Amino acid sequence: QVQLIESGGGLVQAGDSLSVSCVASGRTVSNRAMGWFRQAPGKEREFVAAISWSGGSTQYADSVKGRFTISRDNAKNTMNLQMNSLKPEDTAVYYCTARGDFQTYDSPAPGDYLFWGRGTQVTVSS
Repeated sequence: QVQLIESGGGLVQAGDSLSVSCVASGRTVSNRAMGWFRQAPGKEREFVAAISWSGGSTQYADSVKGRFTISRDNAKNTMNLQMNSLKPEDTAVYYCTARGDFQTYDSPAPGDYLFWGRGTQVTVSS
């Protein structure tokens, strides 16, 4: 099993930057892809960004491309999402996710992820 714990959410103003982090425990996450999803009130969970096991491949939702950057540190079992130029529509609960053992490729499909954190709230005021 992999346990994922997010941190770093908060309340910011439009145009500000914020970083959310994820720490994994239990089994290693260095052999699997990871990702971030988010869910706003009244909306379905949506893909934000994903990163391959090595960090060599990343992909982003069109809505965040150019503003968000996903990264990981396998030595520390951590993943980070740097969010710049935040908009009110970025307001959501942000979830850290990880794929199964040796599933190394990043994916935008939520069904490809086996482990999920409990989420951290990000609120962007206008």
